[in-house]
Amino acid sequence: MTQRQRVIFCDFDGTITKNDNIIAIIRHFNPAGWETIVDDIIRQRISIQEGVGKLFSLLPTSRQQEVVDYAINNAEIREGFEELLAYCKAEQIPFYVTSGGIDFFVYPILSRFDIPVEHIYCNGSNFEGAAIEITWPHPCDEHCERNCGMCKTTIMRRFPPEQYERILIGDSVTDFEGAKLADLVFSRSHLSEKCRELGLPFVPYETFHEVTDTLKKERTSQR
Repeated sequence: MTQRQRVIFCDFDGTITKNDNIIAIIRHFNPAGWETIVDDIIRQRISIQEGVGKLFSLLPTSRQQEVVDYAINNAEIREGFEELLAYCKAEQIPFYVTSGGIDFFVYPILSRFDIPVEHIYCNGSNFEGAAIEITWPHPCDEHCERNCGMCKTTIMRRFPPEQYERILIGDSVTDFEGAKLADLVFSRSHLSEKCRELGLPFVPYETFHEVTDTLKKERTSQR
C-alpha cells in the first residue's frame, strides 16, 4: 500500500503563539461587553464568525495603530516552531497555517518564518468605517454550516483522505470541527477538552518540540 502524503494544518492563536492574540487584544483595550461575547463563542452559543465580528466591532478604527502595534509586539512564539518547520521542509511535508486570526497581525508575525504566503489562511480586516470590521475571504463550503469565518474544514477537504494523512495542531474552538477530520490531532487547552468529550484520540503538547518528536517516531514506526 502506498504511504499517504502527510500534510499539517496548524492553528495560529494560542498554538503558534503562546497567547490567543484576539483575546489579548480585546482584553487589553477592554471595551464594554466583550467578556459575554467570548463566553458565548467558547460555549458555542454563537458562531465564531459572529463572535469575532462582534468583538472587533467594539473597537474604533481611530485606534487602528494602537491595536496593530499591540497585537504584533505582544505575540510570543511557542518553543520549537522553527524546528518543526525545518523538519517539515526536510521531510517535504506541506505545512499550512489555518488561522481564525486576523491578517493585520498574522502576516507580520509570520513574516520572519519560511512559510509561503499562499500557505497562510486567516481572516481579513477593514479599517475604513467607524469601527474595525472583520472580513471573511475563506468561508465555509457546502459541507459546513458552522459559520466559521475562516473555515478550517473547507481547507482540509481539499486534501483527500485517500491521498493525505491529515494532521491538525490546535488548541481551541476554531479547531473542533477540523479535529473530526484529522488522522492525527495534537491538542491542548479547550481542544483537548473537546476531544475527550467527543472520544477523539489526541496527542497533548505544550511545545512544538513534542510535536516534532512524535512525528519522527510515528514515521519511523511506519517504515
